[in-house]
Order: sequence, then structure tokens, then C-alpha cells
Amino acid sequence: MTMLEIRKVSVRFGGLTAVDDVSLAVPEGTIMGIIGPNGAGKTTLFNVVAGILRPRTGSVLLGGEDITRLPAHRRARRGLARTFQRLEVFGTLSVRENLLVAAESRRRWDRSTQPAFVADELCAELGLGEVAESLVDTLPTGTQRLVELGRALALRPRLLLLDEASSGLTELETIQVGERLQRLAGQGLTVVLVEHDMPFVLSTCGRVAMLDHGVLVTEGTPDEVRNNPVVQEAYLGRNREAAA
Repeated sequence: MTMLEIRKVSVRFGGLTAVDDVSLAVPEGTIMGIIGPNGAGKTTLFNVVAGILRPRTGSVLLGGEDITRLPAHRRARRGLARTFQRLEVFGTLSVRENLLVAAESRRRWDRSTQPAFVADELCAELGLGEVAESLVDTLPTGTQRLVELGRALALRPRLLLLDEASSGLTELETIQVGERLQRLAGQGLTVVLVEHDMPFVLSTCGRVAMLDHGVLVTEGTPDEVRNNPVVQEAYLGRNREAAA
């Protein structure tokens, strides 16, 4: 089953084409990484999928349903959750309270949700048990990033969009997040992430797509993308390194 399908999506800001006729299909249970230089259109495409931006042309399907015209909150009810590059957490609440708030949000449309159980389960799953009662503002950025991931997972999504998920994490935390995402994907969760951390992308994702100037340059396995000469020149910097 294809969980996310992006069909010929284009976005323009005045005379600037930020996303140019991009099509992607992400099967259920897949981790898809989207890479590219700054200004490539990655976050713009993310915002189209999340419902923050309306594309000029094209459509977005979630589990086969056209959600192009649905607002963000209705997409959430259909199983879409996302994180942001800039942390979106409640700093004056504890870790557990942050997760409870998110779980309570899902309870608005799913009365079977047990927020306390969800919060405790996610604290254990993400290794946050020791800081569960700590105020988020007092924690390192990397730990706050894990709290934000937990808030998204508390919505029990079918599709999870992660914007710079490894930002602020230590090397060990990054490895652990990658392993957790792979475990969740093995349970059926579909993940699409925008990342600059190439080792994280290549070791975590089953598929990788590269954008440059709003255009989909290539899409394939990590090895296929890593070895693509266009990717090496435009993003991975092999040619620049050779010239140095």
C-alpha cells in the first residue's frame, strides 16, 4: 500500500518556483529521506504535505485519499503528524506532561486513547523515563528534540513527517533515534524526514530523494543516491573535496 503519494506538486512564491512538478510515492512502513542543499524546496514540500501550504498545482494523497484541500487538523485526524525544525514543545511543562497534552489531543477524535498509558509508554520507548518529571526547559536541546518526537508519536500517526530530527542530538542519541524509527517502520509506521545529516539519512532510510532548486533530481536506495554523480556534485561535495 502506498501511504503517501505526491502527484506533480508545484509551489510558487511570486516569480520564484520553490517546488517544480514533484512526484513521489512512499509505501507503508518505509522511511523516506529528502535531502538537498539549502533552498532546495524540502521544507516547502513538507509544508504542502502537512497542509500548511496549498500547492499551485498537483495533489497529495494519504492512504489513497486525496487530502490536498484538507486543513492541517483534519489531516492529523487521518493519521498525519509532523515535527518542526524549530522545537515545538511546552518548556514550562514536564516531559510527561508534554506527552500527555499530545495524547489528550488525539482523544478528541479517538475516545479509546488512554493518555496516561501513552505518555508512560513513550517515555520508556524514547529513553525519557529518568527525566519524565523534569521541566523541558531545563533539558538539553537533544533531549527536547526527543520530547518533540514523542509528542508526534503520541498522536499515533500512520505518517510521520520529521524536520531535522537529528538536530541537537549527540552521536549516540542520533543512532538511537534511527534505530527507533526503523523499529516503528517495521511495525507499519511510514516516516518521511528532511535532513542535513547524511550519515543519519543513509543509515536510517530505505529510500532517499534529492531536491535541488525545487526539482526532484533523483530517488532511490541510499546506495543509488550516494553514488549518483549529480548528488555527489550538488550536495555531497565529492568534486569540491577533490578540488580542495
